[in-house]
Amino acid sequence: MIKFETHSPEETIELAEKIGALLRPGDIIAFKGGLGAGKTTFTRGLAIGAGLDDEVASPTFALVNEYHGPLDIYHFDMYRIGGADDLETTGFFDYPMEDSVFIIEWSENIIDVLPEKLISIEIIRTGDESREIIIDGGDRFADIRN
Repeated sequence: MIKFETHSPEETIELAEKIGALLRPGDIIAFKGGLGAGKTTFTRGLAIGAGLDDEVASPTFALVNEYHGPLDIYHFDMYRIGGADDLETTGFFDYPMEDSVFIIEWSENIIDVLPEKLISIEIIRTGDESREIIIDGGDRFADIRN
């Protein structure tokens, strides 16, 4: 587990870019963090780091946004999903999990159906623009500095 502190959206994006550059097909990022914590901002940085455009938007109303490029990313919002039964009706299991990266906001709502091997990212607001970011994803991210 690694902890970081950022003091602006730009710093949050820069940190996420470093992580995004290390992502591989089959990775699942399980976000934790309240409303307005910065999950979509962090996802923007992940996409940039993975070689995609920064055209990332919150999937709140669409449930999933797809970003295709050198590494395909599926960005899910599970805020309104109450569990496995609700998830089945969304088509979640039809997306190519092994060939792409899944980024899941409100992952705690579906944690019981996700594989054990996750990259957990918790974002905690510590001020207006300051965030504490806790990453639990194994040794791959150990050398990242912000």
